[in-house]
Amino acid sequence: MLGHYITNRRIQTVLLLGFSSGLPLALTGSSLQAWFTQSGVDLLTIGSLTLLGLPYVWKFLWAPLLDRFIPPFLGRRRGWILLTQLGLCVAIIIMARLNPATQPSIISLVALVIAFISATQDIATDAYRTDILHSEERGLGAAAVTLGFRVAMLVSGGLALVMADYLGWQVTFEMIAGLIGLSILATLFAPKETPCKLPPQSLATFVVQPFKDLLSRDKIVFILLFVMIYKLGDALALALMSNFLLGKLGFSLTDVGIAFKTFGLIATLMGVFVGGIFMVRISLFRALIGFGLLQAFSNAMFIVLAMAGKHYFLMVSCIFIESFCSGMSTAAFVAFLMSLCNVKFSATQYAFLSALFALGRVFAGPVAAVIVQYAGWINFYWIAFLLSFPGIILLINLRACVRSNNAEAIA
Repeated sequence: MLGHYITNRRIQTVLLLGFSSGLPLALTGSSLQAWFTQSGVDLLTIGSLTLLGLPYVWKFLWAPLLDRFIPPFLGRRRGWILLTQLGLCVAIIIMARLNPATQPSIISLVALVIAFISATQDIATDAYRTDILHSEERGLGAAAVTLGFRVAMLVSGGLALVMADYLGWQVTFEMIAGLIGLSILATLFAPKETPCKLPPQSLATFVVQPFKDLLSRDKIVFILLFVMIYKLGDALALALMSNFLLGKLGFSLTDVGIAFKTFGLIATLMGVFVGGIFMVRISLFRALIGFGLLQAFSNAMFIVLAMAGKHYFLMVSCIFIESFCSGMSTAAFVAFLMSLCNVKFSATQYAFLSALFALGRVFAGPVAAVIVQYAGWINFYWIAFLLSFPGIILLINLRACVRSNNAEAIA
C-alpha cells in the first residue's frame, strides 16, 4: 500500500513542484539575510527583509485571476507554473549581478519582484496539487510537497551558504536560477489536471464566490485563526536564525551551510517520511496535535543553544531536531489546508489560507529584531517556545467543527 503511494506519478510530481516552489523562498529569506550580514548591513535592516514575504500574504488578491484565466498552453494550472518559472530564472540572474554594499535598495526591489513571482508560482502549484491528489493521497502528498520544499530551502538556504563561501554569491544565485530552469521539465511532463466542469466566468464568481464558499463553514473564523497561529512560534524562532548563528554565536558560512545541507536534509527526509506514514495510519487531527507538540519542544532547543554559546555539536543537534519536527508538522498542516479547499476555487482558497499562514513568517523578522535588542536571545527563544501552544489549544477546542467542515480531521 505504502509503496503504491510512493511510486504514484501524482505524488512524484508534487514532490518536484514542491522543490521548485521552495528555491526562491529561501533565496529571498535566509540566504539574502546572510548576504546582507556578510556585507555589514545593520540588524534592523536585516530584520526588515522578512517584509519581502508580503506577496505571500497578499497573493490571494490576484489568485482569482489564475482560477479565471487559462494560458494557451499546458492548461489552467501547469501553464501558469511554467510562466512563473521562466520569470524567476530571469529575475534571479538580475539580482546575482548586484552588490548589497552599494545597491541594497535595488536588491530589495528585485527580491520583492522575485517574491511576487514566487508567490504566484505557489498559487498555481498549490491549486494543481489540490486538484490532482485524491483524498486518500493527501497525507503522503503533503509529505511529498513538504519534502521537496524543505530540500529546496536547504539547497538555496544551506548549500548556498557553502557555495557562496567558495564560489561567491553571483555564481551561487546563477546556479539556483539554473535549478529552477531544470524544474520546468517537471512542469512539462506533469500529469494533466482534470478540467473543472464549471470554470468561473463572472467577476462575482471568481472573486466573491471562493470566499463566500470558504466563509460558510461552521466556526470558520476560529479555523482561520488557527491557520494563522499554528506555526507562529516556529516562524518567530527561525526569523533571525542566520543572524543568530553567524553574528551572535560566530559560526562560519560553511559551518551553518553544512549543518543545514547535511544534517538538516537528513532530518527533513526522516521527518516528512515518518510524518507521511503516520498520516496514513492516524487521523489528521491527531497528527496536527502530536506533531505540533513536537514542533514546540524542538524550538525550545534554541534556548539551550543561546545559553551554551558557540558549540558546533549542539548547533547541529538543534537544527536536526527542529528540521525533523517541523517537517512532520508542516506535512500535517498542508494536508489540513488542502482538505478545506473546494476544487472549483482551489487557487484562490488555498492562496488565501496559505497567506494567513504566511503572516507569522513575514512579520516575525521585525518583531524578532526588536525582541532581541531589548530582551536578548535567550528570552527571545523562550517567547518563541511559548507562542507554539496557543494554536494547539485552539485546535483541541475546534475538533468537532473541523470534522464538520469537510476537513479530514477525524479522531
